[in-house]
Amino acid sequence: MRTAFHFDHTLTFDPARAEEILKQIPTLPGVFALCGHSDTDEPYLTRTANLRRRITRMLMPQESQTKRLNLSSRVARIEFSVTGSEFESLLLLYHATSAHFGTDAARKRLKLHTPFFIRFLEENPYPRAYITNRLSKRALHCFYGPFPSRAAAERYLDETLNLFKLRRCHEELAPDPAFPGCIYSEMKMCLAPCFKGCTDEQYKAEAVAVRDFFDTCGESLLAKLSAERDAASTDLDFEKAAAIHVQIEKAKSVTQLADEIVRPLTKLNAVILQPAAKSEDEIPSVALFSVEQGCISGPCLFSTLGMRVANEQSGSTSLFAQPHMLAAVPEEPAPDQTPSQTIEERLRAVLDAKEMSGPKEMALLSDHLSLLRRWYYRPAKQRVGEIFFVEGDAPVRRILRGISRVAAKEAGTLQN
Repeated sequence: MRTAFHFDHTLTFDPARAEEILKQIPTLPGVFALCGHSDTDEPYLTRTANLRRRITRMLMPQESQTKRLNLSSRVARIEFSVTGSEFESLLLLYHATSAHFGTDAARKRLKLHTPFFIRFLEENPYPRAYITNRLSKRALHCFYGPFPSRAAAERYLDETLNLFKLRRCHEELAPDPAFPGCIYSEMKMCLAPCFKGCTDEQYKAEAVAVRDFFDTCGESLLAKLSAERDAASTDLDFEKAAAIHVQIEKAKSVTQLADEIVRPLTKLNAVILQPAAKSEDEIPSVALFSVEQGCISGPCLFSTLGMRVANEQSGSTSLFAQPHMLAAVPEEPAPDQTPSQTIEERLRAVLDAKEMSGPKEMALLSDHLSLLRRWYYRPAKQRVGEIFFVEGDAPVRRILRGISRVAAKEAGTLQN
């Protein structure tokens, strides 16, 4: 599938004026394309940490014989966009490659693979759950994830099913009282609908409990067990309360096997903060990327000009520790800033103006989920930026604190 795509900057290249033209390219990270004289020529497309240096090596006339690749005689146009982070570069490179070569080529080049999910098969007469990395547009609400690997998904699913008595077999059941059952039914770990070990209503209720566990990340079971424990304590049945407490601790250990990102795919909504690409006007900004049901859009720039960064090391819980605008307002405010707006109102305006993507094509959704998983499951010291999950209204205060941290860290990096 080909999509429309345009870089932010375009330069017409002439080998006779190579040095003059290449000086117009910034020495910043970004993605670029070297386009030929014909529209049918495939462009050279890649990302780099220094646009001018990389393009100069490929287009400057060679002073002596060398095996280094030189495309000066074949390039008619240079297109490029400056990026502020590796996350933005990979996303931009993916869309550029998809536009020029198709999504299959982009997926192969960036080595993208659909993450593994838990699929709850609710349409089956006897619902079950299993691991898969094949998405279905009609049942996205039944997918829970993404997980970092198949092994992580299997462990979480196995431990969850140990809390319930849902079937683990994959066969299409035709209940028969003469069927001997399996080891799980003998161990009392399954309601055994295969030989009518329970009524259909009992099995359906158990399936609903499992579905609620996945939907609420375990909170439904914890709330139920906590109420039962409190009731047992009130009745002075301390042995029963202690037994239920053991179940609560086991359920908590299961919920800890899934990261915060693991949730129903239709509720995978978030705001990702990344360092913004450097601009000519040098207005300090942070890039906001929107995640809507797994699809990534953006960036939207949030200007930090005039923003006082909170000192989170002070340990103060005062409201004055929150990021806020200084009393003085710049003579020329940023495009998304007006003197009458508070910092919270500015952020809400940016969040409301962001593009709503949502899942349109399963191939696009799969690739965006792969990029998201690759960034999210990196070690904390290697992951740049922050993510805030949105359930209902966006957590404006938390996002503002995150913006101040990203801006402060980027400013410290530049000074060093």
